[in-house]
Amino acid sequence: MSQPLDALTKSLLQAAKTAGADSADAKAIRATSVSVDVRAGALEQAERSEGVDIGLRVFVGHRSAIVSASDTSSRTIEEMAERAVAMAKEAPEDPFSGLADPDQLATHWNLDALELVDPTAEPTPQAMQDDAAEAEAAALAVKGVSQVQSASAGYAAHATHFATSNGFDAGYNRTDRGLSCVAIAGSGTSMERDYDGDGRIFQSDMRAPDDIGQTAGERAVARLDARKPPTGAFPVLFDERISSSLIGHLLGAINGSSISRGASFLRDAMGEAVLPDHLSLIEDPHRPRASGSRPFDGEGLPTARRMIVENGVLQGWTLDLATARKLDLAPTGNAARGTSSGPSPSNWNIELTQGTASRDDLIREMGTGLLVTSMIGSTINPNTGDYSRGAAGLWVENGEITHTINECTIAGNLRDMLRNMRPANDARTHLSRVVPSLLVPGMTLAGA
Repeated sequence: MSQPLDALTKSLLQAAKTAGADSADAKAIRATSVSVDVRAGALEQAERSEGVDIGLRVFVGHRSAIVSASDTSSRTIEEMAERAVAMAKEAPEDPFSGLADPDQLATHWNLDALELVDPTAEPTPQAMQDDAAEAEAAALAVKGVSQVQSASAGYAAHATHFATSNGFDAGYNRTDRGLSCVAIAGSGTSMERDYDGDGRIFQSDMRAPDDIGQTAGERAVARLDARKPPTGAFPVLFDERISSSLIGHLLGAINGSSISRGASFLRDAMGEAVLPDHLSLIEDPHRPRASGSRPFDGEGLPTARRMIVENGVLQGWTLDLATARKLDLAPTGNAARGTSSGPSPSNWNIELTQGTASRDDLIREMGTGLLVTSMIGSTINPNTGDYSRGAAGLWVENGEITHTINECTIAGNLRDMLRNMRPANDARTHLSRVVPSLLVPGMTLAGA
């Protein structure tokens, strides 16, 4: 019988102490995952994996090292601790490393309110196969779809436990259910593909398989007969499927790692307007049934709702302990980590203020321009915010969609793009990043 995760972290901490570590933290994860792939109505592949990963970070003065393993035997734990301490003694000193102070650690939370675990039974492989087959059939029923590249269903259950040598000791569980479909339309050199999918914590929240398959098929067909756009300055509407990437660039620019290195186009923007005056960006790690929710971060600090941008004005950086110490600021409870890597700043659930206009309203108002539905590659200068990406989508002429576009490049500067964008009202509120379609005026398009 496998050991409880809390017992494993205790064993790791005790082994670290015995090996000579001044302090340590330990993480243990037990994961179960199931995936089913269907092709041509038949089961193509089914996989199930179960395992436990353990990680140990030790400190010897201001020197540290991290080791991990998937073997949880007592001998392995002892060897991990001895190896980690030996590595730490040879590591360079980092005056900003170290555990949180005891008074910084999270002490209370409400796991039930987060709803991270679906209480219903794990889906059977047959049920998952049926869902994938239904999605595939719905995609193939769309006129113009020639084949389905993949229809896949997945389920995962994770248990995490984290403990530190100065008193933190807690864990939580999480479940995930997913379904996706990739459809191909056309034939020969004129083939195009697109996808749809859904991922939820609770199976009862999942969209219907036939809806996912049909949407994937319709999106693939809509990409046929694509042309290149004209070259020039046009408004660009980022579809809700990919609009969160723009906010992702903002989040990257205010990440403590970037700020502490001075490698950010927003490094001097604290207290300045970075979004339109009526928009705010909120982080809420306590939103129920959201994939970015968690009761505490990867260093045992409490997570909390915070304003990242309020009425357009940047309010703060995203910090773990080390970057907070480097910048002489308070940590924000945003440390993320695995068992084999140290903490680094990361954002949890993000929500951008939605607009009052629909996506169709913005299409009518933009006149002539590009509705971007997918992007590939990127050339982004993190220091200046200069932005250039390959894009595909739909061309808008006189406020109406006229044809499909591919093989084009969109370019601008992120500081200007973020400050002048206009949101629609179509964000999916169950996602970890709730970001609607975003209209950005005056971008440069390079096509024909």
